[in-house]
Amino acid sequence: MLRIFFAILTGLFGAALLHLVIILSLPHFTGRDAATRVAAEGDLNNFYLLGDQYDEAGLANGDPFLRTAVCSFDVEDAPVHFTAKGNVPFWSIAIYDSASNEVFSMNDRTSVGGALDVLAGSPIQLTDLRKNLPQELDQAILVEMARPDGYVVLRTLAPQASFDEAARNFLTEAGCEQFTPGN
Repeated sequence: MLRIFFAILTGLFGAALLHLVIILSLPHFTGRDAATRVAAEGDLNNFYLLGDQYDEAGLANGDPFLRTAVCSFDVEDAPVHFTAKGNVPFWSIAIYDSASNEVFSMNDRTSVGGALDVLAGSPIQLTDLRKNLPQELDQAILVEMARPDGYVVLRTLAPQASFDEAARNFLTEAGCEQFTPGN
């Protein structure tokens, strides 16, 4: 009787675990995970402003007080430099790897002078840069990426209609470019 009880308990636990694994891995296998949707927005290393309605990639800005832009990138050949500055009341950035794991996040309150200046690269690339840090990266925050590809979500606050133009300018002028020293 005790063996039957343990067999049933093991079966139930195994079935629950299997269902959990299937549910959590489903976005990865369907190709509709966040990284795939951001990559479908367009070319690498370019911020794309999200609208209020879902676009062809299935992304939209769901908050009426925030403006959002996304950028897909790859650091295999060179690090990627994220930059932005402007007169907005608040901004935040989140960097994710291709498995949608958050690697880094910050906002204007934790930045130097309120400007966005972040460089993402592989551990080897960043080690080489740290040996002889270029002057243009003096204030930059260096972020190591375990995986070569990922995406960034950049948001800014537009609490009233009068902030909308500044918020959109901030996002459209933001940089998501491969870094080469001297540029």
